[in-house]
Amino acid sequence: MEQKQKEDDKKWVYDSSVDHKGRPPLRASTGVWKASLFIIVYMIAAQLYQKWEVVIVMKMTKLVTNLAIEFSERLSYFGIATSLILYLSKVMHEDLKSAAKSVNYWSGVTTMMPLLGGFLADAYLGRFSTVLISSIVYLLGLILLTMSRVVPSLRPCGQGACLEPRKVHEVVFFLAIYLISIGTGGHKPALESFGADQFDDDHSEERKKKMSYFNWWNFGLCSGLLLGVTVIVYVQDHVSWGAADIILCVVMAITIVVFCVGSPFYRYRKPMGSPLTPLLQVLVAAIAKRKLPYPSNPSQLYEVPAAEKTLGRLLCHTDKLKFLDKAAIIEDNEDSVQKQRSSWRLATVTNVEEMKLILNMIPIWLGCLPFGICVAQASTFFIKQGATMNRKIDDDFLIPAASIFSLAALGMIASVTIYEKILVPVLRRATGTERGIKILQRIGIGMVFSMLAMIVAALVEKKRLGVVEKNPKTGSMSMSVFWLAPQFVIIGIGDGFSLVGLQEYFYDQVPDSMRSLGIAFYLSVIGAANFLSSLTITVVDNITEKHGKSWFGKDLNTSRLDKFYWLLAIMNMLNLWVYVILARRYSYKNVQRRAAVAVADCFKEDGVTLTSMA
Repeated sequence: MEQKQKEDDKKWVYDSSVDHKGRPPLRASTGVWKASLFIIVYMIAAQLYQKWEVVIVMKMTKLVTNLAIEFSERLSYFGIATSLILYLSKVMHEDLKSAAKSVNYWSGVTTMMPLLGGFLADAYLGRFSTVLISSIVYLLGLILLTMSRVVPSLRPCGQGACLEPRKVHEVVFFLAIYLISIGTGGHKPALESFGADQFDDDHSEERKKKMSYFNWWNFGLCSGLLLGVTVIVYVQDHVSWGAADIILCVVMAITIVVFCVGSPFYRYRKPMGSPLTPLLQVLVAAIAKRKLPYPSNPSQLYEVPAAEKTLGRLLCHTDKLKFLDKAAIIEDNEDSVQKQRSSWRLATVTNVEEMKLILNMIPIWLGCLPFGICVAQASTFFIKQGATMNRKIDDDFLIPAASIFSLAALGMIASVTIYEKILVPVLRRATGTERGIKILQRIGIGMVFSMLAMIVAALVEKKRLGVVEKNPKTGSMSMSVFWLAPQFVIIGIGDGFSLVGLQEYFYDQVPDSMRSLGIAFYLSVIGAANFLSSLTITVVDNITEKHGKSWFGKDLNTSRLDKFYWLLAIMNMLNLWVYVILARRYSYKNVQRRAAVAVADCFKEDGVTLTSMA
């Protein structure tokens, strides 16, 4: 009997997923890596992946359509995002503060919308349908953006230059980019979690591959980013904004088709209804039974037998937030079967632990916001600094200002590759654990790099202002733009640790029914940080203006961004101490593997949760 179960586990996937016909998926022909990188290598980014072709294409055939559509989405997103502050200042004629705030507001909305998209994907639509619908909305936004730059009556100006754009252009332009935000709201959380769903957590080999998934996901993401901030930005600068938008529309349309073609290879998870309802039921039950004493043994708490659990995985009991455990206490005086079956009166240990997971995430989420504020500077003030410096490589070639952002992408690619190929194997051997280091440790390392990036940025900006003071006429045009390379590369390296770690953390540590929302929680860190960045600019501007001269002038040469960067570095240093305390006290998700028989059977070994076997 046990031998037959092992054979079935090798052949079929029993993790509540189904194939495109609603059947249990065949392990050999669905999931894992079976489509993504194949399509990237042979259709879009063959050159970028040439070094990894032999190693990866032999392993992968499925998840690759996910990376292809993510590649095109990131190509579009960063093609727009990195040039947005330049477009707002040059074409829309906004001043430095207004342009930076507009970019932060748009970035904030774009990264907060996934909270709604992730909820709809988990609860009602399913992840595949959400990706498809939101990608179409995204494409409509790109088409409208193209029209705002190509259709004569919608262009910012008629013939020649103008002091301010037409109102109709402003309306259509902002409608288009916020339509793209709505598309991103469904596309981003559902696609990344849909990709990670292709790995079975209860299969040891697939579980290890999932740990690599987020690294390779971001490798592909940065490849799209590189094209977005080099090729697309070059077309924007040297051909036209409209031509670049047409390219983005075509690429997005092609990859939507590619995504649909890969549907026979996917593993799907059916939506399970609102994931928030079980959490609310735990709170109601815990409050209703708040006066009951705790049981002497956790095994006395209520849990659905593993054999009867058809969807999701069982979680082991933990000792933190014990007040919530009262929701799982079986009352002695319950004489009504109906009352015992009410989820509003009696919750399972798994539901209680899921509520604990969400509450434990709140301090970590808050602790990551200062890091997100640092990340926000790379696409605003860093880019604006580059626009004021010497960007000539020779007499004939001028580097587009937004293309400097490619250095951050290169830093991230380097750190992700080194981490995956060198650090992880070494750390696995040293620690004896599957992951090598804990997720929160990885995020903390990235925070250190972001703090260093702010320090370097402050020093470089101080030097740039010194050059401007010595040569007021030429300004900082005598200073090479490659002075900004260290701060871009360092923040890119930090992103390779923190951003990838945040993606993995929020996907892995949320309840299984909330994994699209988990990715949305990660994105909301960046979104909330963008809003906080705008708020910080406003507060600092008001305070410094009252006590002398504002740190944010009409342009960079009359501003003191170096002091602002020092402020962010100090904020991150103080926050890092708090984060370390939170990370050391954090309890990771405690999952029962198959064949677990009781709540008390759970234990941990080397950071991996196991269960005793019956």
